[in-house]
Amino acid sequence: MEDSSSDSCQHLKDFYIPDYILIPELESEIVEHSPQCPVIVFINSKSGGQLGGDLLKTYRELLNEAQVFDLGEDAPDKVLNRLYVNLEKHKCSGDILAIQILKRLKLIVAGGDGTASWLLGVVSDLKLVQPPPIATVPLGTGNNLPFSFGWGKKNPGTDHQSVKAFLDQVIKAREMKIDSWHTFMRMRAPKEGTCDPIAPLELPHSLHAFHRVSSADSLNVEGYHTFRGGFWNYFSMGMDAQVSYAFHSERKLHPEKFKNQIINQGTYAKLGCTQGWFFASLFHPSSRNIAQLAKVKIMKRHGHWKELHIPRSIRSIVCLNLPSFSGGLNPWGTPNQSKVRDRDLTAPYVDDGLLEVVGFRDAWHGLVLLAPNGHGTRLAQAHRIRFEFHKGAADHTYMRLDGEPWKQPLPEDDNTVVVEISHLGQVNMLATDHCKSRSINDPSTPVSTSHHDDEDSCEDSEDEWEGEKRKFGAADTFKIPDEIDISHLS
Repeated sequence: MEDSSSDSCQHLKDFYIPDYILIPELESEIVEHSPQCPVIVFINSKSGGQLGGDLLKTYRELLNEAQVFDLGEDAPDKVLNRLYVNLEKHKCSGDILAIQILKRLKLIVAGGDGTASWLLGVVSDLKLVQPPPIATVPLGTGNNLPFSFGWGKKNPGTDHQSVKAFLDQVIKAREMKIDSWHTFMRMRAPKEGTCDPIAPLELPHSLHAFHRVSSADSLNVEGYHTFRGGFWNYFSMGMDAQVSYAFHSERKLHPEKFKNQIINQGTYAKLGCTQGWFFASLFHPSSRNIAQLAKVKIMKRHGHWKELHIPRSIRSIVCLNLPSFSGGLNPWGTPNQSKVRDRDLTAPYVDDGLLEVVGFRDAWHGLVLLAPNGHGTRLAQAHRIRFEFHKGAADHTYMRLDGEPWKQPLPEDDNTVVVEISHLGQVNMLATDHCKSRSINDPSTPVSTSHHDDEDSCEDSEDEWEGEKRKFGAADTFKIPDEIDISHLS
């Protein structure tokens, strides 16, 4: 028994980071063991009912308390800024351990998809020379990000053995790049009330107001507001986002009812029924169908916009980056050879600079995904997509970014609401052997034609956000406001 305990302690040293690396005020020291897989752990202690708090306790018992952070107390941008400044200081003084940690560092984030996206945004914006890859612990309801990279979708165990098993997977995991997507939204300011057209709790945390626009911007007139942000998994609009919005609203009102994943999923399904998603043709007015709400344009190759035809029956549209939506379903599937040839469609890769655009009629249509080779209505693949909303019968719709929904006001007069999504860059994830995502550069995946453009292919003459488009709004601005409870994140 003693030998087993000794081996376990020795193994944990491979993840351990000493105090002087983490705390700037401390002097350098000689450390006998160099960790093979040093980790910084971020945990949303309010995710997963009591699981987040229990997981925080276990990680702090197994590792150095100073390398495990509660996101309710420590913002990741400040933590990583402080850590990398300290690492660079020790590196410049010739500290071998600091140099090794800079090369080997990995991040672990435990929470829902909203929490994981928060950390991904911070890492993206820090513009590190060697950004650390990220492993995700599924503590939310849908857990699309962890599931896509093989970390599972069920909430994990929080005991010592479960955490050690997860750390063992982290040290064996491979790195995989995934695309990140910039989201731009512009709308006219309301004639009455607050400056912001949407209450702070209504907007996803990854969308932020920017008031500076260029003189070349055709909408650079008084009374317009611009929001920018981004996502890694999906943007969706329509009935699926409406159900998600109802779920999040209910959770804010009655957080005590949402204590575990199974209850949450049952509540979600019930709301799908009460919101009319299963009987959309009866309860959902046609004025809220996607074709009636918006004009949609796509760009697959640089400089070539074309209007996208949306069937009139489509009530939900999803722009998908990863092969996991709504708790592990794959709406795109894998197109057969005739679709590849006739419609210029490819398999979904997470690093090809293309979004898969899929439509759904109702929840019954969504259930097709449970069948072998099931998929939604494949509309297009695009490097850039633009939604233009004009005055119509509907005064609002519902949208969702990586699991965070909001109720979006639509024009009441001749104004236009614009939402535009474009390729931004890439970030490194950690993937296990059970990874569902596929890389276009992986020789084990089927070969297909890539339409990935150069990094600057999303820049053309009508770009008006030169400064901000390269930021997710993370390092300084992409942080959860002090007055927002992070339990509102998924």
